[in-house]
Amino acid sequence: MSAVDRVVELEQENAQLDADLASLKADHAALKQQLDWFKRQLFGRKSEKRLEVDPAVQGNLLSALGVATPPPPKDEPKQTITYQRRQKCRDGAVNDTGLRFAEDVPREIIAVTDPAIEAIPEQRRVLIGKKVTYRLAQRPGSYVVLQYTRPVYKLLDDQTILTTPAPANVLDKSVADVSFLAGMLIDKFCYHLPLYRQHQRLIHSGIQVSRSSLTTWAGRAIDLLRPIVDAQSRHVLQSRVLAMDETPIKAGRKNKGKMHQAYFWPMYGDADEMVFHYAASRAHHHVNVFLGDFNGTLLSDGYEAYAAYARQKDTVTHAQCWSHCRRKFEKAQHSEPGASDEALALIGPLYRHEQIIRDRQLEGKQKLAYRTQHSEPVVTAFWAWCDKQCHRPDLLPSSPLSKALKYAMARTASLQVFLADPAVPIDTNHLERGLRVIPTGKKNWLFCCVPQAHRGWNPDGFIRLCKAVGKMTEGPSKSAVRSRLQTTPSGWYQECWS
Repeated sequence: MSAVDRVVELEQENAQLDADLASLKADHAALKQQLDWFKRQLFGRKSEKRLEVDPAVQGNLLSALGVATPPPPKDEPKQTITYQRRQKCRDGAVNDTGLRFAEDVPREIIAVTDPAIEAIPEQRRVLIGKKVTYRLAQRPGSYVVLQYTRPVYKLLDDQTILTTPAPANVLDKSVADVSFLAGMLIDKFCYHLPLYRQHQRLIHSGIQVSRSSLTTWAGRAIDLLRPIVDAQSRHVLQSRVLAMDETPIKAGRKNKGKMHQAYFWPMYGDADEMVFHYAASRAHHHVNVFLGDFNGTLLSDGYEAYAAYARQKDTVTHAQCWSHCRRKFEKAQHSEPGASDEALALIGPLYRHEQIIRDRQLEGKQKLAYRTQHSEPVVTAFWAWCDKQCHRPDLLPSSPLSKALKYAMARTASLQVFLADPAVPIDTNHLERGLRVIPTGKKNWLFCCVPQAHRGWNPDGFIRLCKAVGKMTEGPSKSAVRSRLQTTPSGWYQECWS
């Protein structure tokens, strides 16, 4: 081999080593990003709040992009009001404010006497009043077994046996009283107490009930409340602005060692009401099923199923969440701290303007005018910054910042809907706050059972269960309940459950 051939061979080997080194560096950077993400999930700060950005720095970012810095909002005039009021204090209270409780809270009246005072003859003392001391006490949770004694008669003339019928129950042929069913549902869904813990509490109270019976009773009781969910679903779909999301849940065994992953699909309507739908998967067609013929503005995250649904409907406007967009840039802080901080600093004023809108209680045209004057220049500056970053020659497609930029630029139209409609929120944070009950519940009951087929509903049981919860207005008939659920669902369940 000649010297020239050897040099060429060495150059080829060197080029191959450089390529391998570049590949290893890219893999190392990707693994480091994953490691940083896992560290943050375990040990990092979960809050997405940022420290206030220096206005001078914010102004420099906007001016560098050729966008005029929006003027700071004028401070509203403040008025100082001083007054005096009598301080309430109860004798024997632990603190100055005392113990506050509603009138319907059970009270145990205990008469306290002093032997020394009682020893004084009645001729020498006279009762002039009473002092009351309140103390908050706790009693162990208890269950009561209702024993119905029903007389049995025999007619003497024809020897016929007459038996007093048992009181009607919510669930036919069940030993569970309506009060127990209501308490079981409240403990599970309001206080996130799984059925197996309720079963343990029953055993500790000396009551033997199979755990499968609790599961069956819970399912049957939930079926009774299905009219509430159906009425609420119809009312939510009448909203002009509807927020929708999905959250996973383990639902039943898939195969050995694995659980099937299902999804809850919460929807948030105009009247600050939420309804949760269940589906066995995250498939796109579930969005079509749950939304049906919805007309209005659909607010969601970046999941493609919502965008696909909006494209099929001319009467649906798709708006997307700025919080999810912001979250993409926050994840890129470890790989591109400088550029990510610039993005977060540009998005920050949008939320400060929304806070000012809430503080001033702006609505309608005033809210729209404020967003046009203050928020629109910020959005324009953000798009200009994104376009500038996309043309960086050193930005790799696999970079988290590149993915964040791609996410934002692909959704420019849907992220700007809130600028044209004052009723559209800037994000879906209100929906995410409402669905926290699912993650909180999962930490306790871990998974849920696969829902059974709809078995219809019993109007009598429905009314008794609502009354047992103590939320329903007095005395609606079966026909009245059925009529209002079918004709005027709007606000009816709010009236009954407020």
